[in-house]
Amino acid sequence: MPRIDAHHHFWDPARYSYPWMTGEDLDPVRRAFGPDDLRPSLRAAGIDATVLVQTISSLAETREFLQVAADTAEVHGVVGWVELTSPSVGDDLDELLAGPTGRWLVGVRHQVHDEPDPDWLRRDDVRRGLAEVERRGLAYDLLVRARELPAAIDTVRRLPGLCFVLDHIAKPRIADGRDDPWTAAMPALAAEPNVSVKLSGMVTEADWARWTPGDLRPFVARVVDWFTPGRLLFGSDWPVCLLAASYESMLAGLRDALPALSQDELEQLYGANAARVYRIASA
Repeated sequence: MPRIDAHHHFWDPARYSYPWMTGEDLDPVRRAFGPDDLRPSLRAAGIDATVLVQTISSLAETREFLQVAADTAEVHGVVGWVELTSPSVGDDLDELLAGPTGRWLVGVRHQVHDEPDPDWLRRDDVRRGLAEVERRGLAYDLLVRARELPAAIDTVRRLPGLCFVLDHIAKPRIADGRDDPWTAAMPALAAEPNVSVKLSGMVTEADWARWTPGDLRPFVARVVDWFTPGRLLFGSDWPVCLLAASYESMLAGLRDALPALSQDELEQLYGANAARVYRIASA
C-alpha cells in the first residue's frame, strides 16, 4: 500500500498575502516552499504520494495548485477553495473539474476557524455550497477548533452523503495538557460515519520548543478510540510543522504517540484511508 501524506501546503509570500502569517513567531516559515523543498523529506520518510491543501481563500491559488499536481509526481490530489456562499459555487466547481488539471481536485476547504461567527457552518448558503461539493463527489475538509465543533456536528448530520475530513484533530490545546470543550464535543462528531480525521497539525498545538510524544499521546489515544483506525489519515501539515519539528521528527513523534495498532491498521492510517476518502485511484 502506498504511503500518503494527506495534508501539506506550498506557498510564496512574495506572490500572495497570507492573513494568518502574522507575528515574528512565523518568521521561520515566511518564505517560499514548493515541491523541491518537500521532496527530500518525502523520500527519506518513504512517502509515495501527497495531498496539497489550500492556504488562502483564492480560486487563483486553487488553479495553480491543480497545475502543481499535474507537474509534480508526488502530488496526487488537491484540496482547493471555492466560495461556498456564492450562487455560482456549482459552476465554479464544474469549471475547475472540467479543466485540463481538474482530475486532481479531490476536495474543498475553508478556514472556518477564522470566521467571526462560530455558527458559520450552519448558514443556509454555506450548506447549499456544501451540497454542491457533495454532488460532485468531492470531500470537504473541516478546519475548526472546539468553538466551531457544535456547528460542525450539526452540519455533518444534515449532510450524511458528504465525506467530511476533520483537519488537525480540531486543534485541541495540547500545550495546556487538556481541552475540556474539545473533549466534550469530539465524540459526537466521531459518531457520524461520514467523518474521518487527520492526525496532523498536532506539534504546533503543543509547546513548540519542548513538546514530546508524551504530550501528544493522550489526545491521539482519544482520537483513535473515537474514530477507530478505519477513519484515521496521516498528514504532516508541512511546512507549518517546521515551526516545532522537522518532517522526520514530526513523523517519529506521531509514531511514538500512537497506541498499539496492527500492520493492517497502520496501512490504513498511512495510506489506504486517504486513498479511499479522496478517491485517489492513482496512489
